Amino acid sequence: MKNPLIFILLVTGAWTWASCKTGKVNAGKQAPETTIVFEPMAGSYASMRIPALVLTKQGSLLAFCEGRIGTASDWAEMDMLMRRSTDGGKTWEPMVVIAARQGPMPTSNATPIVDADGTIHLLYQRGYANAYYTKSTDDGKTWSPAADITYAFDAFRPEYNWQVLAPGPGHSIQLKNGRLLVAVWICDPAKLLPHKSHYPSRIATVYSDDTGRTWKRGAILPDGVIKNPSETMAVQLEDGRVMLNIRHSGDSHRRGVSYSPDGISQWTDPVLDTALYEPVCMASIIRFNDKGKSGLLFTNPDTRNAPKPPRKNLTAKLSYDEGKTWSIQKVIDTSFAGYSDIAVGKDGTVYCLYETNTVGTGFNYSLVLKRFTIDWIKK
Repeated sequence: MKNPLIFILLVTGAWTWASCKTGKVNAGKQAPETTIVFEPMAGSYASMRIPALVLTKQGSLLAFCEGRIGTASDWAEMDMLMRRSTDGGKTWEPMVVIAARQGPMPTSNATPIVDADGTIHLLYQRGYANAYYTKSTDDGKTWSPAADITYAFDAFRPEYNWQVLAPGPGHSIQLKNGRLLVAVWICDPAKLLPHKSHYPSRIATVYSDDTGRTWKRGAILPDGVIKNPSETMAVQLEDGRVMLNIRHSGDSHRRGVSYSPDGISQWTDPVLDTALYEPVCMASIIRFNDKGKSGLLFTNPDTRNAPKPPRKNLTAKLSYDEGKTWSIQKVIDTSFAGYSDIAVGKDGTVYCLYETNTVGTGFNYSLVLKRFTIDWIKK
């Protein structure tokens, strides 16, 4: 029995205006079109953070975020929110609460997966202590009651006695064999700080081979050259292997990469991708098809020339050799920009949902959607 979504009508006029506040219509190599999707509101959400974005089989965009209450802190009380667009992100339906606040703790890290059969699977966490799973079989209009899947993370404890867990964030993937795969991170700060820390940390995957009914743990990745890995995203390569693109806090300021034959075992020692700058921030990676040619698209803030790496200069990079090189790049936004997530349509349209400031400063982020094309990146 599905529960209807709870609609929040937040200053209807303001939200309608924001939904229709668009720029230049995008076609071919024209400049990106911009729409504000989530924006902080006085007396309600202090910050709209941690984007996740998917393009459904029916062509709808589902945008997720955290509505942080009172403060922009990762440990704030928050609602997990969603908006839906059926016209390529030009206009958006009202916000809905996917997972409502439950006291003074975070409800966050939306990690959606679009199934080949059209189902949208979604993982998230509460209090960095419990993981949950829900799904939609009607294009994101309604969602099943959430199931607690912390048991999949508890299976890590004999090897690594975590105190903090989190999936994603950002979109995750279904493998060619039907496996639902989610990159996760866990940490045990007991020896470092008593609470509210995300370090020291390790990364792994959890997966489902029965369309989300049950979830299992994969292998924990070796440490290698990376330090305190956390928010990680998976992509399947053409040869079937799974590549993880890894955030970490090492001094190299380059993204970590590791490979597995099946997404759950035999992970290679992580290595550094010297072409992908790491300002210690979540990034997004996705496979796309460019006129019959397969490629990978990557986005994150690239501030390699700044003396102290701030989160700005959001940049898209393309690879046509499975991530071995990233020879094509384009700056999406030169101003403040943090986390991002991306989806790509069959026609080469790229949808990029990312954190930036439209009101306030610092981490009081809004989430903005930019629409452009693969051709625009290449020009």
